[in-house]
Amino acid sequence: MKLFKQFVFLVAAAVLVPGLLHMGGRLGAAEHPALYTCGMHPQIIQDHPGDCPICGMHLTAIHSTEAKGEAAGTNGAAMAAAPAGEMAIDPATIQTMGVRTAVVVSGPLRRTMRTVGNVAYDETSQAQVTTKFRGWIEKLHVDATGALVNPGDPLFDIYSPELYSAQTEYLAALPATNETASAEERGLLDSALTKLKFYDLSDAQIAALTATRQAAKLVTIHAPISGFVTEKSVVPGQMVEPGMKLYELADLAIVWVYAEIYEQDLPYIQLGQEATMTLSYLPDRAFRGRVTYVYPTVDEKTRTARVRMEFHNPGYFLKPGMFATVELVSEVSPKAVQVPDSAVLRSGQKNTVFVALPGGRFAARTVTLGMQAQDDLDEVLSGLSAGELVVTSGQFMLDSESQLREAIQKMTGAGEAGEGAPMASASPSDATRAPAREVALTARTENVVWVCPMPEHVSIEYDHAGKCPICSMALVPVTRSELKRLQPGGQVLYYTCPMPEHHIRAEKPGKCPQCGMTLIPVMSLSGATNAPVKP
Repeated sequence: MKLFKQFVFLVAAAVLVPGLLHMGGRLGAAEHPALYTCGMHPQIIQDHPGDCPICGMHLTAIHSTEAKGEAAGTNGAAMAAAPAGEMAIDPATIQTMGVRTAVVVSGPLRRTMRTVGNVAYDETSQAQVTTKFRGWIEKLHVDATGALVNPGDPLFDIYSPELYSAQTEYLAALPATNETASAEERGLLDSALTKLKFYDLSDAQIAALTATRQAAKLVTIHAPISGFVTEKSVVPGQMVEPGMKLYELADLAIVWVYAEIYEQDLPYIQLGQEATMTLSYLPDRAFRGRVTYVYPTVDEKTRTARVRMEFHNPGYFLKPGMFATVELVSEVSPKAVQVPDSAVLRSGQKNTVFVALPGGRFAARTVTLGMQAQDDLDEVLSGLSAGELVVTSGQFMLDSESQLREAIQKMTGAGEAGEGAPMASASPSDATRAPAREVALTARTENVVWVCPMPEHVSIEYDHAGKCPICSMALVPVTRSELKRLQPGGQVLYYTCPMPEHHIRAEKPGKCPQCGMTLIPVMSLSGATNAPVKP
């Protein structure tokens, strides 16, 4: 009998215990109702199973408050410790999410414009060789295109009956001595002399004619400027007419570079602004020039304006027809708050960043952005302060987390007190600021470049030590700040010749009266208040 009672008790326990456990589970579920969310769209929260109305995926159950914290990537203790408008995430989850941070910096706001440039001739340094009389070419001293000539070099010999007759008239009017010449004879002499000069005979040729008192059959025509022969249109024996183009010369000591700038970037282009140009076939050096003219029209199809820059060309590395990469840097503001572009989440209506706070907490901030700066930085007009840490990687997971948390709070009513409250936007305390060495943008180590100590070659900078390929002098290392002193940017003090021994000081741009080179501006340092120096 006793054995039978024990058997009945075990059977009853086997039947009742699962039922009690099931009832307990239902009570627990009633005490903590289950919620369901979509893994792709965390803003979808339902209190019953089903499919996502957006993508059709099966909703995933969130069984309890602790499970909600796990689904959101937080633990229960951290959630309880996080103030309203913030969320706390444990370090292991932060590492799993791949969260990376960067410091909000404050420093000079610079805008960099990169475009393609086209190297061309300096139009002010070109010349055509023509004659003002009819004649026949007897001999060519320069017989090939591409030859380099200097002023006064002979180009060709020509025979002209008109020129020969003019020489004869001059010799006939030339008296034996100046003392015996009458006023009428001096008038004839001056008329004959003027006619020779109008035919472009040089003073040396007229002096030789006066000394020999014999008309020359052949007259030599000389080069008017120094440069390369870009076009030759004559051969020996050819008859030429007045005004016919015989040679075309171009001086390549200075070249022009044309670039197309988008109209939204035009406010950042200034005359005299420094430009840097690099060539694909010379990757180890950069050429420095300046903006000399901004054309007054914008192309209707490309919405770009043409900008002309001037570059000195020592060594003739720059050849007309080349394509180059041109970079223009404009300093818009001496100091501005800047944030990495990768930290900004753009929704079309607002821009949001996530600020990293101590204790594994994160807060979403709505920021107002200004212009885009160099180094992939964006100007921040409001919403952030220098020194704060912002999330640059993994912020999309944080954004999903914050949307999921907000939806859960609305469904459960847990966030009634803080519902609709904006995210924390107060400035962080000094304890949350990054070290000063990470904040200071200007404290970065300056890059060193190498330049030739020759003033004529200082417009080319190299990224390595060695010798100047033009004059074989040893390149010297200079920092960017020292390089700025060699050709600083700022207010124009005066214009001077690139050749320092000429000591030219002019208030306006132009050509050097001694060597004909284009005057370059001498600029004051940024922030200087020096007035222009009169020559």
